[in-house]
Amino acid sequence: MASSDFFWQTTDGIKIYGTEWPVENPQAVVAIIHGLGEHVQRYAHVASFFNQHHIAVLGYDRRGHGQSGGKRGHTRSYNAFLDEIAYLTVEAEERYPGIPLFLYGHSMGGNLLLSYILHRHPTIQGAIVSAPHIRLSFQPSSVMVGMGKLMRGIFPGFSQPNGLDVEQLSRDKTVVEKYQADPLVHNAITAITGMSMLESAAALDKYQGSFPVPLLLLHGGADGITSPGGTSDFASRVTGDVTLKVWDGLFHEMHNEPEQQEVLKGILDWITKRI
Repeated sequence: MASSDFFWQTTDGIKIYGTEWPVENPQAVVAIIHGLGEHVQRYAHVASFFNQHHIAVLGYDRRGHGQSGGKRGHTRSYNAFLDEIAYLTVEAEERYPGIPLFLYGHSMGGNLLLSYILHRHPTIQGAIVSAPHIRLSFQPSSVMVGMGKLMRGIFPGFSQPNGLDVEQLSRDKTVVEKYQADPLVHNAITAITGMSMLESAAALDKYQGSFPVPLLLLHGGADGITSPGGTSDFASRVTGDVTLKVWDGLFHEMHNEPEQQEVLKGILDWITKRI
């Protein structure tokens, strides 16, 4: 079914773009939280897969991303990102009352989703966390980090290239080429966004304890952007209904790898067992 768009305004006046891929009589709802520099329409094929299996899908573009407003790659605070997830959660619940809701976060979105659940304790059926930024697979530029630390306090909107190696997104070169040509994709990150993400990742990398909702952790074993080891270590420190799947040889965007159907089928099977 075709998607339909909606918008909302944040408390600080940013217009946020949202979209819904509905189905009739859904057995579940999945709400998508995308990664750094990208946008939710890059997940249209993921939504189509879930729709074919009677699962409705919602998503949004984070402030400073895609079709949402705000300076590219910028936020007033880390909590403002979490507030957007909270809004999306309520939106999904209001559109599909009583239907099991799963939140699905990738990369930066996975970092935000883990933090959102641990700090905000939403009532959801489960979380799918793909290649989360808990630890990076590379050492960030010391100059870039140093500038971020310096500018955060005096000019938090100071912008730098995010340093993402797009060749590490997928082994499918067509995916990389489309990413590079996509006018809604950007490579900007501001001082406050970058430092907030590094701090939240460090906190997740130390967290141990119970996880309050069923959790599916996914990572490509050959991810050169976020560390599969960081995700595996996180899984070993948390208790509860936690499932870890590391896909040998896959790059960062598992949903855009040649094996994407196998990956999505694995997510579907996990969801089906929890509704």
